Amino acid sequence: MIKDRLYYSNIIVNKIEENREIIIKNIELQVKKGSNFIFFTIDNLLPVEDVMEIYSKFPKKEEMREKKNLREYKLIEAQLNNHDRILEEITYSFQEKKVINSIASIIGKDDIIADEFLYAGGLSRMEEGNYLNPHLDNSHDKDRSLYRVLNLLYYITPNREIEDGGNLELWDKGLKNDQTVIHSKFNRLAIMVTNKESWHGVSKVKKGNRCCVSNYYFSKKPMSTDDYFHVTSFRGFPDQKIKDIILQGDTILRTSIRKLFPKGIVKNNHIYKK
Repeated sequence: MIKDRLYYSNIIVNKIEENREIIIKNIELQVKKGSNFIFFTIDNLLPVEDVMEIYSKFPKKEEMREKKNLREYKLIEAQLNNHDRILEEITYSFQEKKVINSIASIIGKDDIIADEFLYAGGLSRMEEGNYLNPHLDNSHDKDRSLYRVLNLLYYITPNREIEDGGNLELWDKGLKNDQTVIHSKFNRLAIMVTNKESWHGVSKVKKGNRCCVSNYYFSKKPMSTDDYFHVTSFRGFPDQKIKDIILQGDTILRTSIRKLFPKGIVKNNHIYKK
């Protein structure tokens, strides 16, 4: 059997539908509790042997591009044709129409568009000491014509314990409240809405590595009722008071520049060049 995007997408859709009822109940509970954005997870997404094969082909540290600054410290890769084909197939399996439709029907939005260029998506690897500060994702796609509405994160590193760090943290009740921690568990798919209040980050990795396959979905209309625009906006973790002030200033500066130059002044290379 050829393990291509069609193979993976069939399994993914079946797993989504298998969990549909409990996902919807969890979303309803989040809305009732006043969450600023909804999210859900699906465990055991693919057969274990398939995930282990994907993990075995994942790029090593030296094969990826390092991003290291006050905002984040991680390794990324979007040029998937430089690596084993299985990585492109699993990544684009989440962009198959049946997968999109299944997820869209759960969140109640039928105009979702996948991003073939993997703008800020693709593969990410986080090693010991790596982190991703609380942030709002850039509100739009690379051409600033579509709203970013969903973030899909598929974790594939085996044997990760929650104590190892590198977990997804969601401030769904705002930055002044405690975050919700989503364990970056092996074979787990995490899906979250992205809007102007979807603050999220990744805790510092304390042990091992955290490998992830990432996709974003876009739409002509935002998840909220009003139009908006913002650059990727970072904050400090709750115990980083000085860093928080610096990052807020950084966001104000980059926002001002973007108002003068809507397409930006530096080309973003975190895309799949086809």
